[in-house]
Amino acid sequence: MAVKRPLFTENFSSNLADTQEFLGADGAAYFAKFFERFVAEVVPNACRFPLSGRSFLERSIQTTQSESLAQKLKQKLQEGDDIRELIVDDYLVLYLVRGNDIVFLSIKHHRQLSYDLKTFWRE
Repeated sequence: MAVKRPLFTENFSSNLADTQEFLGADGAAYFAKFFERFVAEVVPNACRFPLSGRSFLERSIQTTQSESLAQKLKQKLQEGDDIRELIVDDYLVLYLVRGNDIVFLSIKHHRQLSYDLKTFWRE
């Protein structure tokens, strides 16, 4: 399998800034260390082994609202697309495997609320 090209959405970049702000001055050194590891290890590994994260859409759905949102998300996917989720330290990383690309969609510290993909797939 060929190595995939990493792409980063505006939402992903915004999430990084939000997470850095969320952690504040007390978490600045920890965030910097995490970000260094993310760039040096996580991104290259995801590009080499794109299916290493667990399948996001195969997770057990517990509510009708979640089921409805999952169906809407599935309708936006192209044939062959796969949304995956990685847990890296205290962070959840959501990415899309699409063709030759790994599209990093979202990143959240586990204490933050949830993913927001509205800006990636505009209605």
